[in-house]
Amino acid sequence: MADGQASRRRLLDAAAAEFATWGLAGARVDRIAATSKVNKQQMYAWFGNKTDLFDAIWTESVNEIVDAVPLTADDLPGYATRLYDAYLGSPHLVRLSAWARLERIPTGNLFAHMAKSDEKKHQSIADAQAAGHIDAGYAPQDVHSLVIAMSMAWSPASTLVAASPEDTAAEHARRKKALATAVDGAFRPKS
Repeated sequence: MADGQASRRRLLDAAAAEFATWGLAGARVDRIAATSKVNKQQMYAWFGNKTDLFDAIWTESVNEIVDAVPLTADDLPGYATRLYDAYLGSPHLVRLSAWARLERIPTGNLFAHMAKSDEKKHQSIADAQAAGHIDAGYAPQDVHSLVIAMSMAWSPASTLVAASPEDTAAEHARRKKALATAVDGAFRPKS
């Protein structure tokens, strides 16, 4: 990796940690620069301002999880449990998304910048509904939103219990079983 690319990567990694911890308003450019060993002038040359840096970090993180956990409409319970695992493995994504909701996009679709990806997911859900795998009484975008919300029940943004890698395997298994059962029960076609 060229020196410039390595410096940029260090900057992105340091900024991701800073924003995940402090949000956009609380993050400090001086801390990001010190941690990454990239001077502020270079940071501003690459990203313009702190808000643009946050948006770049958040977009990269969201793309990371979308690529890592593709939607499987014919197995929504499995999709939900894979999201649980992804949130457990990448808690910074959930925190960045929470900060984005609080500080950048207070209403509407948080992932509007990924509309094409959502359209494909919604079409996949609609196809599964037409095939009789998912209850057709719900709009596909609502199914998608609800499965994501259910999968975040123990995420770092949870208001009750946030899962941790240090939790026992039995705790994770219990939660994932409950999640899969709830998703299956919510969206299985009614006979």
